[in-house]
Amino acid sequence: MRIAVLHETVAGEARVAATPETVKKLIALGATLAVERGAGAAAGIADGDYEQVGAQVADRSGVLAGAEIVLAVQAPEPATLAGTAPGAWVVAAFDPFRRAETVAAYGAAGLEALAMDWMPRITRAQSMDILSSQSNLAGYKAVLEAASAYGRAFPMMMTAAGTIPAARVFVMGVGVAGLQAIATARRLGAQVSATDVRSATKEQIQSLGAKPIFVEGVAGIEGEGAGGYAGETSEEYRRAQAELVAGHIAKQDIVITTALIPGRPAPRLVTDAQVATMRPGSVIVDLAVEAGGNVEGAVLGEVVQRHGVTIIGHRNMPSRLAADASALFARNLHNFLAAFWDKEAGRPVLDAEIGDAIRLTKGGQVVNPRLTS
Repeated sequence: MRIAVLHETVAGEARVAATPETVKKLIALGATLAVERGAGAAAGIADGDYEQVGAQVADRSGVLAGAEIVLAVQAPEPATLAGTAPGAWVVAAFDPFRRAETVAAYGAAGLEALAMDWMPRITRAQSMDILSSQSNLAGYKAVLEAASAYGRAFPMMMTAAGTIPAARVFVMGVGVAGLQAIATARRLGAQVSATDVRSATKEQIQSLGAKPIFVEGVAGIEGEGAGGYAGETSEEYRRAQAELVAGHIAKQDIVITTALIPGRPAPRLVTDAQVATMRPGSVIVDLAVEAGGNVEGAVLGEVVQRHGVTIIGHRNMPSRLAADASALFARNLHNFLAAFWDKEAGRPVLDAEIGDAIRLTKGGQVVNPRLTS
């Protein structure tokens, strides 16, 4: 079983899908590992580090020759994968809804696309969940980016010259990224509040020492939405939430938005009019900007100023912590392959529950029901 690890080609992508740690573990399972030259450089991993644990290092054509499994962070275009074994697996993040044409091309190329970003959120798959591991780092980094752009201190400081008040941070969307953003802002000494449409998150917010901001008297979403994500709310709830949030945002120094709905554009949480109510020098970080954005005026890949407020719309926030993000991503992939490794077959053999959930293409066709229904 030959496993290829690719150098990422997407602009700004500094992560790598395998580290020396996970390469060593995969070799111990009985696999042969081939790593594309320079694959780990942006994450601080030299080619020699891979060679020391037993991997081959070569150019892309040499790495792909006969490969039965290809590991990547962001799924490459199938045209760049010439030389792989027939029906080779490509294990990566595919973003299938927004890259439907690429998925179809995988089917036409006879490759089996396995979307790690569609890993079901079930107990036994937690260690394989790339969205959780990367979102955790994104939430942390969002607070650091906000602190860097904010021209004041985060904690309250009492000095002989007077008292500096604590920064007020508002987190909108309390999933994995939001919870980490709350925890990080609290550790930095900020006064933190948070909101979500899922009523079950109220206790989570309080457990981290933040103040929950929730609509009262109008039902939101009880418990978790599908796959742990929030779903759509009623028009009545959206109006009530908009009114509540509008008054709260005007008093905040920093707002971090994290709300996503799988397969749909990110919900609009902050309007331009609400941005205008914030005092000059305030900062907003939109972690959903790649899905259309939670914040009106956020620009993908840019930091912009509106009404004196800095709006940060960085692409690929986890890649800004490339070493740690790579380590966690690589472990997710190793945990996935190791969990299904069949010693007799000398390769992983997927079961229906997880295999059917993440398999996008097989036998020359798109087979995932979320894409074909």
